[in-house]
Amino acid sequence: MSSFDENDAFEAAAKPSLSARAMMAARPATYLEGLNPAQREAVEALQGPVLMLAGAGTGKTKALTSRIAHLLNTGTARTNEILAVTFTNKAAREMKNRVAKNLGQTVEGMPWLGTFHAICVKLLRRHAELVGLKSNFTILDTDDQKRLLKQLILAANIDEKRWPARLLAGVIDNWKNRAWTPDKVPVGEANAFNGRGIELYAQYQQRLKTLNATDFGDLLLHMVTIFQDHPDVLAQYQRWFKYILVDEYQDTNVAQYMWLRLLAAEHKNICCVGDDDQSIYGWRGAEVGNILRFEKDFPGAKVIRLEQNYRSTPHILGAAAGVIRGNEDRLGKELWTEAEGGEKVRLIGHWDGDEEARWVGEEIEAMQVGTRGMAGMSLDDMAILVRASHQMRAFEDRFLTIGLPYRVIGGPRFYERLEIRDAMAYFRLAVSQDDDLAFERIVNTPRRGLGDKAVQTIQLAARQNGVSLVEGARICVDNAMIKGKGGKGLGDLVAGLDRWHAQLRAEADTHVELAEMILEESGYTDMWQTDKTPEGPGRLENLKELVKALESFENLQGFLEHVSLIMDNESDEAEEKVTIMTLHAAKGLEYPAVFLPGWEDGLFPSQRSMDESGLKGLEEERRLAYVGITRAEEICTISFAANRRVYGQWQSQLPSRFIDELPEDHVDVLTPPGLYGGGFGASASSHLEEKAARADAYNSPGWKRMASRGNLRAQQSPNEARNIVIDLDAVSAFTQGDRVFHNKFGYGTIMGIEGDKLDIEFDKAGAKKVVAKFIVPAAKAGDVPF
Repeated sequence: MSSFDENDAFEAAAKPSLSARAMMAARPATYLEGLNPAQREAVEALQGPVLMLAGAGTGKTKALTSRIAHLLNTGTARTNEILAVTFTNKAAREMKNRVAKNLGQTVEGMPWLGTFHAICVKLLRRHAELVGLKSNFTILDTDDQKRLLKQLILAANIDEKRWPARLLAGVIDNWKNRAWTPDKVPVGEANAFNGRGIELYAQYQQRLKTLNATDFGDLLLHMVTIFQDHPDVLAQYQRWFKYILVDEYQDTNVAQYMWLRLLAAEHKNICCVGDDDQSIYGWRGAEVGNILRFEKDFPGAKVIRLEQNYRSTPHILGAAAGVIRGNEDRLGKELWTEAEGGEKVRLIGHWDGDEEARWVGEEIEAMQVGTRGMAGMSLDDMAILVRASHQMRAFEDRFLTIGLPYRVIGGPRFYERLEIRDAMAYFRLAVSQDDDLAFERIVNTPRRGLGDKAVQTIQLAARQNGVSLVEGARICVDNAMIKGKGGKGLGDLVAGLDRWHAQLRAEADTHVELAEMILEESGYTDMWQTDKTPEGPGRLENLKELVKALESFENLQGFLEHVSLIMDNESDEAEEKVTIMTLHAAKGLEYPAVFLPGWEDGLFPSQRSMDESGLKGLEEERRLAYVGITRAEEICTISFAANRRVYGQWQSQLPSRFIDELPEDHVDVLTPPGLYGGGFGASASSHLEEKAARADAYNSPGWKRMASRGNLRAQQSPNEARNIVIDLDAVSAFTQGDRVFHNKFGYGTIMGIEGDKLDIEFDKAGAKKVVAKFIVPAAKAGDVPF
């Protein structure tokens, strides 16, 4: 622990002499050149609390680093008197490099510029004994943390399958983000982790002390505890850190917020940079309220709005502004740009998700070669930003089919994801029981009580008899070579593999139905349904998307061959590629051309987010829409589909409520005439009429306009709310019993007619309700240029 003598020495060294101040003040402040008036005001307002409310693309990093340079250049502070915290190592490096560039020299020192965690590690090593640790403590990674928690769960006689370690890790991390030690966790959290969460949290913390270890959450939690329990330690750092700067303040959690407030209480020279309209990480602990109440937390604070945008066109900024105005909990600002012209935000509706992917692929190819008098655009300059990772599959499949190079940012490609590889292994075994690699992958997934020793027994039986691992497993089952739960689990697996293989050969079910059956009977779907971690729902959605992909193939083997071939077709890393990523992963990035697909209620905004967090969840979804639009520099395209396959069933979709919030003056509608759910209709001029028609539908029983907002909130179940709107006055050209043809569903028979909607029993796709204009008589099917 640092002594007060060391502290006094630090403080003395940090105090520049009068001559040094004069020399620094005499240096030219070139970093002030090129700053706009708001940026310069933020740079020069050095005393007292300052909130730099920086909109997307407004040069907040330039202003923040110029402020640090100004503190140093004017002699107001030395490098070790400045605490500057960021969220990523990359941001910290960029900040240090920019400060050096602004000053025209290498910045020596800056020991307190880094991430929250990096700064807290340095502090905690000085004072570790105050929380029962030694200064050489180790920091557990995620795997070690889960391994330790698993030991505690098993020791407590808790079923780790139902209550996995990763779930407890999430619960504890959430509590640490809120700065709750075990004794401070509120009574309302007592039911967490089957009512044992607080007890296990206390045991976990004690075990960490015994191991002289921390996890990442402890780094902040321990420092908050030390500052609260030891005022003398807090006081010395309050004296040291005369100026505090915080980047991305809207992303801070409660523990980070408390740490900053404690340190800033003495000098109050804290400058926080952030954008309440880009607070999109509430699901991982970020609290938008931290930035919203800045003026209350720091009385007399100066709020400086950076509103001049250097990234996007006026139309893109206008569209983003129209959407974000729907949020009530915001400080408010209006982005503007000196740039002129540019394309309007393009809005297009499609019949279904596959058509959406086809259109985007064709549009990217057209933009690559140059269209409408525009020069060709590099694939590296284009990005597809999706709300949910399962949306990527349709685009990946389409791009692989047409040979369009792409990269997935923030995660593996669709067919490389863990749950997809597991499911594919099951499918491969249904086709061929000689696939030993597939068997090794799924033999104990989900868990069947088969440890390493049991697997070795299976392998030995296979080698001794010169057969596949599946046959080796059958030998083990027939001869009772594996006892207990593992033996029963292995027997069930072998019986299932035999049954699925026989059904495949007999074509007793369609390959799509068989795939669903395999995932269900193997227990794999149930494994993710009972998984309580944040990843579980997403993995289930990806599995449903995988089953949906099978529909385009005649059989299971054809699908497996297709995936093998396309995954083997790796493109050169140096090659230009379209970027695909989630909206969350795109924050902080920018691209000349951005595609925003899947703007449908329930998908975006996310129904799960709204169900779990209500209006707060909806407002975070709206901020996510704002982030998506403002990633675009020149061209922004929003799209949606009138139909999507949801939970295995085709459903009509309502365009996202955010589409209604797009200002007409900034939108160019590309939707083909006549497509239901066209959002703005066939042309911008028909927008008001179309919007009124939709409003009538929304105000029908079960729908209600949100008070004074113009948004929509479903008052009934999602499935119920997405019923097709029917024009009862329409006169159909068909009669009941007619044989008809549909491009996607194939041949079928009309069973009922209601206005312009037909109830059709399709030969292969089952019963559907379809718009009449998308149907042709069966006799004319060959004349349709599909």
